[in-house]
Amino acid sequence: MKIYKFCITGLFACLFSVSSSYAQFGDLGKKLFDKGTEMVGNGSLNRLLKQPQAISTSFKDVDQTGSKPPSFTDGQKAQPLYLLPKAANGGYKLCAGFFEMTNKSYCLHAGTRGPSKGDGYMLAPVLGPKKDVVIRILKSAEQHTNVQQRDIQVLLWAIISRTKFADMNTNIKLTASTLLSPQELLMLQGGALGVLPANLVEKAKGQLPNSLQSVFEAENSIRRLAASGSSSYEDMEKYAILAGLAPQPDPDVPAGIWSLHPDGYYIRFLPQGYSVTRVQIYVPKELMNTQTNLVYDGTNGIACPANVGAQRLAQTNEPLNPDYSKKLTTICYPK
Repeated sequence: MKIYKFCITGLFACLFSVSSSYAQFGDLGKKLFDKGTEMVGNGSLNRLLKQPQAISTSFKDVDQTGSKPPSFTDGQKAQPLYLLPKAANGGYKLCAGFFEMTNKSYCLHAGTRGPSKGDGYMLAPVLGPKKDVVIRILKSAEQHTNVQQRDIQVLLWAIISRTKFADMNTNIKLTASTLLSPQELLMLQGGALGVLPANLVEKAKGQLPNSLQSVFEAENSIRRLAASGSSSYEDMEKYAILAGLAPQPDPDVPAGIWSLHPDGYYIRFLPQGYSVTRVQIYVPKELMNTQTNLVYDGTNGIACPANVGAQRLAQTNEPLNPDYSKKLTTICYPK
């Protein structure tokens, strides 16, 4: 009953504040707004707040067992990871040695700050209701080099903000349709939200921990922009990437820390902003005595920060500025 009273009084107060938004988004904007206000009328605010994030990976999902300090490979020179043979289902076939690649990466946590100096990132699994479609997009992007990284990031922001495919603007739909099959597009429909009125956002924020309030507000703003035909990458970035530095980094998880991958090799992430990550991999010789088909597929993991105010980063198998004139000094797979 309390929520219903809030709906009657608060909704009318909110209508004036969002009238300008209707002019921007037209009939579609009104439909999205109506979807949001329905949540107040049927008393489902609590259910809304309990819905999982589209990608729910957090540092709690990181297995720190077997981690190594940043000095683990001091004195060793890394070879280009992208020169290793490609695996049939994506990724690179590994062999013993020290490898690195600077690759495309993507923000998967709107309403947080970009990587800061001193932030330690560790390997975490891709979790959440939209994990399969996000991984599929990252894999497909490697085959569609004509699709710009910015367009893919906008699509991912729309997805992690729980925007239905039917509500996305034409440009975002085009990106999604290029990267996904008709069957895969259906994966974008479930677990989505409408655009919530400002007073409902404020009420919801009051029931959330401080660390989640900016995320909740940013996702609502991105859903609104995703429905607008005039929105741009820069418009979304203002909400997705908060300005300034994240809270103090965790001293127990220093920048450059190594994670022990479940397959037995070591990996670390050195972000250069949210769109570029240098990935390093160390494969012990002993491991190759027991592993005959070891593959690194960046899309199956997330670079997750110990700093809860920083962004988790989706990884790819797409090198940036590769130099294929280089040669591996180790012959991994002799003919």
